[in-house]
Order: sequence, then C-alpha cells, then structure tokens
Amino acid sequence: MISYDPLWETMRRKGVSTYALIKHYNFSKGTLDSLKHNRNISTATLNDICRILSCRVEDVLRYIPEE
Repeated sequence: MISYDPLWETMRRKGVSTYALIKHYNFSKGTLDSLKHNRNISTATLNDICRILSCRVEDVLRYIPEE
C-alpha cells in the first residue's frame, strides 16, 4: 500500500497549506482528496508535488507492504 502520510509533514515543514496548493498551484480538491485517502495519483501529479515542495519522492509517499 502507498501512504501519503509523509506529504503532510513535508508540507508543514515547507509552510505550504492545502489552501495554497488549490489557490496558487491549481491543484484540484479531488486530487487532494485522493492524497488524503491514499488513493492512486498520477506520476505527473507526484512530479508537480515534488517540484512545488522542492523535495524527493520519499518526502511525499511511503510504501507499506501488505500482509
């Protein structure tokens, strides 16, 4: 399973709110909802997040093996 829990901590550290993602970076509320519920996102979205936050993929998501 992919978890986006690291994203929220990275956003706090960088001072970027979900409001800023929507208003300044044109993120859809649907994309943010997918992130909050650990649903699939595109690699283009992942690339945008890393660019906006100047971070690595590991700062956005974590792989959790399913048993």
